[in-house]
Amino acid sequence: MAAPTRRVLGASGETAAAAWLETRGYKVIARNVRTRYGEIDLVSRRGALVVFVEVKSRTSDRFGHPVDAIVWRKRRRLVRLAEMCLQRLGLEHCAVRFDVIAVHLDPDGGVREVEHIPDAFTADP
Repeated sequence: MAAPTRRVLGASGETAAAAWLETRGYKVIARNVRTRYGEIDLVSRRGALVVFVEVKSRTSDRFGHPVDAIVWRKRRRLVRLAEMCLQRLGLEHCAVRFDVIAVHLDPDGGVREVEHIPDAFTADP
């Protein structure tokens, strides 16, 4: 049997991250929000707080921790995407936070661990 593709592993990680958030009181209000500038993996709410979540799924730490893949360019793009998303969803008045969820997977795509990093970065330069 062939190993799962990156797309399948990514989707598995996003599903695990959404489930993890929901069991902890977050409401996932959007998944894979796409614009011409990129994509936000998950948008969730907890009360008046809107949480934009970047999900990184990995089967090994061979290339470093999954969070290491979120370099400053990616953070800057996510902030811009979040601004557009807030307007699109009519949530400009809400407080915002940027979280990262690292999903550690088995080579076959099974979830080994979900690691939540709240307030992983800010919108400030």
